[in-house]
Amino acid sequence: MTPLQPPRVLLFDWHGTLVNTFDAMYAAIDEMLADIKKLKLHKCLMDRRHSRNAEDAKLLEYVRRYKHLDPKVKAAKKVSRTDIFELLFDGDEAATGIAHEAFNRAYRKHFGEITPLEEGVREVIQELRALGLKIGLPTNRNREFFEEELALVDSGGWGELFDTVVCGDDTRRRKPAPDTILRALENLGQTPGRECWYIGDSVTDTTAAREAGITSVFYNGGKWSDARLEQIFPGTDAYPHRPDTVVDDFHQLLRLVKACRAGTLGEVAMDRIRRGQIARYRHRMAHAEDGPQVLVPPRVILFDWHATLVDTLDAMYHAVDDVLPQLESLGLLNRLADPSQSKSPEDIKLITYVREYQRLHPKIKADRKVSRTDIFEVLFGSDEKAKRIAHAAFNDCYRSHYGSVYPFEECVRDMLVDLRRRGLKVGVLTNRDREFFVHELSAVEHSTWMKLFDTTVCGDDTAQRKPAPAPILKALENLGHQPGLDAWYVGDSTTDTIAAKEAGVTSIFYNGAEWDDAWLDKIFPRTERYPHRPDAVVNDFATLLELVRRETSRACRRGLDG
Repeated sequence: MTPLQPPRVLLFDWHGTLVNTFDAMYAAIDEMLADIKKLKLHKCLMDRRHSRNAEDAKLLEYVRRYKHLDPKVKAAKKVSRTDIFELLFDGDEAATGIAHEAFNRAYRKHFGEITPLEEGVREVIQELRALGLKIGLPTNRNREFFEEELALVDSGGWGELFDTVVCGDDTRRRKPAPDTILRALENLGQTPGRECWYIGDSVTDTTAAREAGITSVFYNGGKWSDARLEQIFPGTDAYPHRPDTVVDDFHQLLRLVKACRAGTLGEVAMDRIRRGQIARYRHRMAHAEDGPQVLVPPRVILFDWHATLVDTLDAMYHAVDDVLPQLESLGLLNRLADPSQSKSPEDIKLITYVREYQRLHPKIKADRKVSRTDIFEVLFGSDEKAKRIAHAAFNDCYRSHYGSVYPFEECVRDMLVDLRRRGLKVGVLTNRDREFFVHELSAVEHSTWMKLFDTTVCGDDTAQRKPAPAPILKALENLGHQPGLDAWYVGDSTTDTIAAKEAGVTSIFYNGAEWDDAWLDKIFPRTERYPHRPDAVVNDFATLLELVRRETSRACRRGLDG
């Protein structure tokens, strides 16, 4: 691996690197995909056999089947619009051109809210400029969108950060072609070389940098694992481009630049950098793929609904945002929890922001990691009456938003069928009121899920909602099954984990958003006040099925040995 050269120019990607516009971007992509046949792009979709890896193949098949983005992709917030179009259309410039044009038409309806991807980004760029570096920004955004976004972020405070900006409609080709990068260097009076660095968050950015003949720095803001980085940068003949190094945040980038300029870094290879990073995120919680933990084989598996089996996140956040301006009129503003009793700094920020602005922080909606119930638990703590008022107000607002429902993974229905074939009882329980759940159950995959569950328990079926154990205990009662570790509850939130542990059943955390261990340790701190942690963590339903098979086989072997 070639040693890093001290930079004289730093070029940055925009979306997914400096700023967050994921919600608007994914909404516009979904609108484009809904018209994929009308655009005559369905015939241009890549053959899944040519996909770079299994994850790309899954995304491709989900789009082919549902004309909609895989909810796991939106939840993880790790894949850019350009990367999506590249893997869907396999570099077909005509098809990707049509897709980008359709995206731009749709994006006009959605863009507007924009936040820095990290706190302190602006200050880091100012410090880099103070080092005498030229700073540029090549982006695939059309100029009409970029200029409005630049004016919005930090109330227009970023206008003087960049020595040049090149937008997607300023050149003939967009990234992964190198055209925008080469134009930016031309504008700066620079020739391409290893002393020019391009910092971006996608395969597209890495490809464009390497094709331009400059240094590629992969911004790993999504905290992708080492294994995932190997998947997306396989270094094969078909996909040869790999970044020169990886940074997790902008302060690490600043230290890297200073070390290179001071000559104190030495030879920095991607593998060495990544080993240092991954060590900080090594799994300490019981992940299903780790293998050492022993679970009681399940006879019953109960599932959470929203953000576990299906995706309804957009409607949920819209409804929560409709509730929060009503806090004062509902008598709830002065019942917000004391921030000092919060579990984490993130919870403190949530309460403080809601108290001041009566709306969700954009980062909450952008991250797509926190459920409605978790939000109300953070905001109102142990005040059960306040939570009941908030849930009732949410239901009134939700009627204006709910409708579209998609499986959270393409294989969900097959997984449920597989579990039932194994003789397991399968149930779903949700804090959704039955009015909404029945509609959503009938809407998903053309009503083909209606007979997949042996029991369903909704938020208005019990006196208390999760995190109380009442819904789980009700589901087990309906099935004639006693609470115990042979009943597994699979859910995506701290609320689900608390409910499972309080009910005395096995808690399986569905990590569909692929949170890293640093975040898992924050939300499950195992303190005296917040003691509950899941018994195992799975990132997808294929892993859950393997966990069921493994524990069942292990029990059979123990029986034969006995």
